[in-house]
Amino acid sequence: MTIRERKPALGTPIPLIIIAAIGGIAVTLQAQFMALMDRQIGTLESVFITYGGGGLLIGLAMLVSRGANLAAWQGVPWYALSAGALGLVIVGTIGYGTARLGLVSAMTIIIAAQFVSGAVIDHFGMLGADLKPLDLYRLSGIGLMLLGTWLVVR
Repeated sequence: MTIRERKPALGTPIPLIIIAAIGGIAVTLQAQFMALMDRQIGTLESVFITYGGGGLLIGLAMLVSRGANLAAWQGVPWYALSAGALGLVIVGTIGYGTARLGLVSAMTIIIAAQFVSGAVIDHFGMLGADLKPLDLYRLSGIGLMLLGTWLVVR
């Protein structure tokens, strides 16, 4: 596939781009707030407050929506149910790492790790992902990102 044959990133609907950007900003703010809590009260405590607050809010949303589609959880692959436990790892490592490395270094490492692990999952079609084999363009992009990561963190 040549560069011209690739779909342009700008072909993505604008509302989806905005939603993704809001998510990115929220992750950055959460990392900084968790780092503040981590320094003041500790990692476990900051994870508890983060998950407790989030759990309370989503619990209220589920009450308002009368459970939404929660009954369908039994059809979800078993490994997908580990998302909550992985969320604890995510939140804990964000708070711990940001408090010790700084916001930019921690977020850069986290994002680089997401790109690399996401590329592996896509390449092999693992865990229910669509198969998207790595090509020279994607490998080059990941290589440049890893170089950028090294430049930011060194």
